[in-house]
Amino acid sequence: MPAARCTATLALLAFLSPGVVIAADPEATPAGALSCSGCHPSGPTIDTPVPRLTGRAPAELAAAMRAFRGGARPATVMDRIAKGFTDPEIEAIAAWFGAQKERQ
Repeated sequence: MPAARCTATLALLAFLSPGVVIAADPEATPAGALSCSGCHPSGPTIDTPVPRLTGRAPAELAAAMRAFRGGARPATVMDRIAKGFTDPEIEAIAAWFGAQKERQ
């Protein structure tokens, strides 16, 4: 994902998602990963049908992203979002979320 597109996406998500705090080091975070917090909560106290990604198995996350991207998994917007990521980007994002701890 080009840096300008990623920056614009993050700015839009920050504007649309008041109260979302991103504590990750941007240097260590794969491109595109922070944009997920616009819909996917990072803490267990947020009541939403959108699943949390933190701490989940990277293989599970990568498989879900590929299924969304290929149209094998029904989606509202994830199919369109997933199409913007290459396999290496999906792997990096999945590994990063798998290593994250859920916030309290």
